Amino acid sequence: MLQLAVVMLVVILGSALCSGSETALLSMPILRVRQLAQSEERSAIVLLQVREQINRPIATIVILNNIFNIVGSILVGQVTAAALGEAWLGAVSGVLTFLIIVFAEILPKTVGEQFSEPISLAIARPIQLLTLFMSPLVWIVERATAPITQTRKIPITNEAEIRFLTKLGRQEGIIEDDEAEMIQRVFRLNDVTASDLMTPRVAMTYLAGDRTLDDARQEIIYSQHSRIVVIGESIDQVAGIVLKDELLIAMIDDHSGIKIDSLVRQARFVPESIRADKLLKSFQDYREHLVVVLDEYGGVSGVVTLEDVVEVLTDEIVDETDRIVDLQLIARRKRSALLRSMGIDASEDGSQS
Repeated sequence: MLQLAVVMLVVILGSALCSGSETALLSMPILRVRQLAQSEERSAIVLLQVREQINRPIATIVILNNIFNIVGSILVGQVTAAALGEAWLGAVSGVLTFLIIVFAEILPKTVGEQFSEPISLAIARPIQLLTLFMSPLVWIVERATAPITQTRKIPITNEAEIRFLTKLGRQEGIIEDDEAEMIQRVFRLNDVTASDLMTPRVAMTYLAGDRTLDDARQEIIYSQHSRIVVIGESIDQVAGIVLKDELLIAMIDDHSGIKIDSLVRQARFVPESIRADKLLKSFQDYREHLVVVLDEYGGVSGVVTLEDVVEVLTDEIVDETDRIVDLQLIARRKRSALLRSMGIDASEDGSQS
């Protein structure tokens, strides 16, 4: 009887260790494992190595689990027959099956899921060594299951999951409201384009390059923009951009007779379809604050500033000099008025939405 009890105990404990280890490893999110590995602790680094090649460790655990269950059951049967007789095989098998289900499957897997992090860190090194030791058997299993398991690599996470986790973190108080709002807004950078953010051409501030500073004095002084577009014969012929400060300094230095285009800087052009995230990177790379937006035919659609892109993240930014908050709304109203003066119904044109 003692021998039977020892064999059954070994089978149950071995199977329990395998079941709990498998569940713990699979319950550890790869992102959390990578975060732990940044601490440069040996166990965390080994765990990352195991988790990134999870198929081989899992194959090792499954092989061991089946060895305990199958070989152990055979041994239990032999010991039972020798100690109690074959008449007891059915009863002992039933008891063993019940014990394996409860103590080698349900309880270990529950514990493994609840305490996945400490268990995974503790078993990482032993699992790595066992995988190396059992590599021939693991290789055979991998070759047999390769047609099914070797599929395309699944991304660690995606935008929808991050948005959902942010929402949950906000509800549980882990993330502050303003932090959650900022995270959600970051994803908008990839959803909006220059066409959505630009100040349309009907609301643009621009100056003709052949005018003198004295001639444009009032427009320069009362302009609320620090950068002004300079055009040639028409708005579609952009000569460049001038800084309001440089125009004012020139007037103060009694150079009011010079033409505006003598102070012009090179303008950069972008298509309407460029995304806000690309625009932000472009502003950083070129150290610019304003670009001219072109339509599909090469005509000027409007202008986009660095502030326009930043407002995607922060909402509308209004300072003490802003007299008009929504220039796009003003532009739509101007367009509607122009169409009405031409006898065209603005709603039919689709300019009001």
